[in-house]
Amino acid sequence: MSLRLGDTAPDFTQQSSEGTIHFHEWLGDHWGILFSHPADFTPVCTTELGATAKLKDEFARRNVKAIALSVDPVDTHIKWIGDINETQNTTVNFPIIADADRTVSELYELIHPNASSTHTVRSVFVIDPAKKVRLTLTYPASTGRNFNEILRVIDSLQLTDHHSVATPANWQDGDEVVIVPSLQDEAVIREKFPRGYRAVRPYLRLTSQPNR
Repeated sequence: MSLRLGDTAPDFTQQSSEGTIHFHEWLGDHWGILFSHPADFTPVCTTELGATAKLKDEFARRNVKAIALSVDPVDTHIKWIGDINETQNTTVNFPIIADADRTVSELYELIHPNASSTHTVRSVFVIDPAKKVRLTLTYPASTGRNFNEILRVIDSLQLTDHHSVATPANWQDGDEVVIVPSLQDEAVIREKFPRGYRAVRPYLRLTSQPNR
């Protein structure tokens, strides 16, 4: 059965470009993104790993740790990192799991026979500090991942975890948000949202972002 939202992200111990990773211990009290790659020295993935490295400060601001995975061994990862650093004008600053025995790939069901019987698909998992899976995405081999969207989702998750709101279509940090339908007590609403709200419909109530 595939991992579902709210499931505990499987723990594992595996080698990486930065030594042995005990995943839950490594994650600690951080949010995490785990993203998989079919193999080392693949062109789209090279750009993705470079983009991730350049987002180090953005991830740190959100208390997020990034970790990548490929089925190739550590020595190949090290050579690939050299290529990434040179071609993407950055420095890879996160571990790449060496999943040669497919341990992690099997735990996270990253081998899709319709795509390849040996290589992982290009998936993303956003995992919260309680080790719960909060987002899953799987991309086709021809389409690079949008890391701005991944950051946007993390912003939404972190906001909605602490306030009684949801984020509407195309929301960006700082935009109006939706008061959740389950919140109906007007006294509570006034307390939570002292700047007020506008009701487009009884079920669609917009308010300014509460942590802004």
